[in-house]
Amino acid sequence: MKTTTDGRATRWEAHNAERRRELVASTLRAIRKHGAGVGMDDIAAEAATSKPVIYRHFGDKAGLYQAVVDWVNDFIWERLALGDVAESNPHELVSSLADTYLTLVEKDPEIYKFVIARPDVESPVADPVLSITTRIGNQVSDLFRHWLRQRGLDEEPANIWGHGVVGFIWAAADRWIITQLRRPRADVVAYIDQLFAPAFEAQRSQS
Repeated sequence: MKTTTDGRATRWEAHNAERRRELVASTLRAIRKHGAGVGMDDIAAEAATSKPVIYRHFGDKAGLYQAVVDWVNDFIWERLALGDVAESNPHELVSSLADTYLTLVEKDPEIYKFVIARPDVESPVADPVLSITTRIGNQVSDLFRHWLRQRGLDEEPANIWGHGVVGFIWAAADRWIITQLRRPRADVVAYIDQLFAPAFEAQRSQS
């Protein structure tokens, strides 16, 4: 009996996880269709379900919002060409990170706006940008640390560099979207590279 019960519980958990993924996908489509200010009625209509069903899976609007934030987090993380830390070239890593994030802003501007505008709900919602930048900033810092260690250089700046670079890219992206993406994405990535590449080259010359 226990095996049967455990099996049913596992299948039910898998079903719920799949349903949550479907509802997040429907939410993303609704945001793209109706804009960052999309309402729960629009989301429910896109998912061909009711708001109570959505709340049953996510708890409330804040829970659904967090699920979208998690999707954005995974989107960025999975597309970063981090590669082998021993082979990482810092300025290429910075360019890759900038291009990945700006691609999201360019292709899904309404989703970007939806994420950075936390919902007005009673329960507090964590700052999504902070959670994303902290996660990626930690990883970039680790890569910088390995790069410095490999060259016999002081590793102390790695943490500041990693989080500083990530914060800079996020700020540049915010400014880019405010200007209605006036400059081509490739130009913005190139400008970021122009700023950071000389600094890393200077470090390379010390090794």
